[in-house]
Parts: sequence; structure tokens; C-alpha cells
Amino acid sequence: MLTLLLLVIAVALVFEYINGFHDTANSIATVVATKVLTPMQAVMLAAGMNLVGALWGEAVAKTIASGLVDTELVAITSQLLICALSGGIVWNLITWRVGMPSSSSHALIGGLCGAALAGANFNWHAIIWSLPAEPIWKSKGLLWKVVVPMFSSPVLGFIGGFVMMGLLFAIIAWMARRKGWLKRAARPRWVNAFFGKAQIASAGYMGFAHGLNDAQKTMGIIALALVSASTAGQLDGLPSWLGFLKPSQAALEHGDIDTWIKVACALTMAAGTAAGGWRIIKTLGHKMVKLHPIHGFAAETSAASVITLASSFGIPVSTTHNISAAIMGVGTAKRFNAVKWGVVERMVWAWLLTIPAAGGVAFLLVEIARAAGWM
Repeated sequence: MLTLLLLVIAVALVFEYINGFHDTANSIATVVATKVLTPMQAVMLAAGMNLVGALWGEAVAKTIASGLVDTELVAITSQLLICALSGGIVWNLITWRVGMPSSSSHALIGGLCGAALAGANFNWHAIIWSLPAEPIWKSKGLLWKVVVPMFSSPVLGFIGGFVMMGLLFAIIAWMARRKGWLKRAARPRWVNAFFGKAQIASAGYMGFAHGLNDAQKTMGIIALALVSASTAGQLDGLPSWLGFLKPSQAALEHGDIDTWIKVACALTMAAGTAAGGWRIIKTLGHKMVKLHPIHGFAAETSAASVITLASSFGIPVSTTHNISAAIMGVGTAKRFNAVKWGVVERMVWAWLLTIPAAGGVAFLLVEIARAAGWM
């Protein structure tokens, strides 16, 4: 059983690494497309800020560990978690191969729900659908923590990008009507120079937000595996050199995430981010809309703000959805036909398919494992 538990941790870190290079584009597509930073410079900035963000909090990790699956109806075994993670990995690799920005967050959630459904012999009650609470952001379940944010957060990202771009255009237009240095500062050369520097900060903010939300999801899976194994007595009698695997009392009582889990996931995501993901960068930064530094700044700042706000409430939102929607909002503020809506349509289909596709793969893997006598 210890071998299986270690395998869960290894597969979880593989998912985290793939998440890093798969979602690198979310953090750096705009800053690369606007030529503010080279791809290598942008990747290193994103990796560093991913690391900082991943270590910053744990609210999202707690949601993944305890807010989506009813552990009284389905046993969270190491084998089930391996199938759940594998479902997310397979879908991530498929979408990465075709250069399509899909959500690693929803791939993981879909894999977890699909594996749980199979583990509970198709008992849909094994998935926590809705546990309303007051105030509403404390509600738990797939509806409140995943489905509602899946639609509302991109809308906020789109509106944020559109409004911020409109405000920036209005300010520049006002400056252009003034005299002296204000008029000179409104010239395209000065605007590009200013927002070229500002976009480095916004790209760093985007990397931080990505680490704050995405890295925590794998933390939640590892914590879930360790708490389940500890509760079942599978970690009793561990050798002293593996003592760190046993969850602390705070983790068992309050769902806190042990420090070593945070560090391992943060470093793994940073390493994956450093590996890059140029296929998706081309879709986000080049194919969807032509970007200049001012557009990149507006998109990154809007998307990162939505993600950071969601993270503070423990809501696992999609970095991909938010930055893509913000870029659409920025492009629409430019002019409606500045956005290549055919590319957007392909992306939306990938968004909608992610949870059921990853869940279907995980479900099949559980059934195969059961037929092979592994579960």
C-alpha cells in the first residue's frame, strides 16, 4: 500500500509538471506576442512567480481535498486517485498536442469526479453537487465551486479586459487633446514604451495568480491521498525516514496542507513552466487577436485579478478561461472584428468538453483497473 501511495504522489507531480508547461502560455502568451520579453525571459518570469503564488495560500487545495467527492460513499484509494490524475493527464496532453488552450483545472476536477463515479458503481450521489451556505461563497459542491465559476469567471475576465481597455483608450485620447508633455506621452511610441515596462509587472502578476490557483489543486489531491491512507491506518508503522508522509494533526482536523506538499507542488509547477509550451502560446498570443503592449497589460491585469479573487474564496477557476476571455474583451474594445471568432469557437468547445472528456477517461481507467483485479 505504501508503494501505491508513493505512486499517487509521483503521478500527481507528473500532472503538476504537465500543468506547468501546458498552462505556461496563460501567463506569458501576451508578453511574448507583444515582444516585450523573449520566450525564455517570459518563461523564467512565469516560473518564478508560479513558485511564489503556489506557496501563498491553500484555500483552493482544501476545496479539492474535501469539497467535491463524498468520501462516505466512495473509498478514496490510491488506485482511484491514480486513475483520476491519469484522466486529467491524458486530456491535457491531447489538447497540448493540438495547441488548444484547455483548462488543466477542469481536467483534474473531471478526472476526480469520473473516477469517483466509477468507484461508487455509478452512484451519482458520490459527487457533492451542491451544499449551499451563507454567505454564498462559502457554499460547497461541484455546482458552486466549479460549474458557476466556469461560466462567471470568463465573463468577468471579458468584462474586465473590455472595461480596462476602454478606460486606457479614453485616458490616452484625453492626453492627446492636452498640450505639452501629456500630448507627447499619448503618442504611440511613448505608449508602447510605457506599457512595455508595465506589462512585465502584469505578466508577473499573471504568473503569481496561476500558481496561487492551479498549483493548489494538485496539493489538494496529495493531501486527500495522505489523509485517506492515514485514516485507514495504512501509514501506521512508517519508517522514520518516511515520517513526513503522515499528515499533521492540523491537516487531519482542519484540512490544512502540510508545508512539504506545498513546496513539492510549487517547485514541480515552476519546473514545468520553465519547460515552456509554445504550441498554446501561438494560439493565445497570435491567432486570436493581434496584441500590443497596452492590450497585453489590460488582459493580464484583468485576468489575474479575477483569479486572485477566486483563489481567496477557495474557488478553483481556470487560468486558461480567464486569460482567453480577457484577451477577447481587449480585442473587442479595439473593434469587434479584431477577434478571430473562429479560433474562439474552437477554444470554447475545448472548454466545454474538458470535464466530461477527462472524467470519461478516468471512469474507463477505473473500470479497466477493476476488471484487471487491480481495484
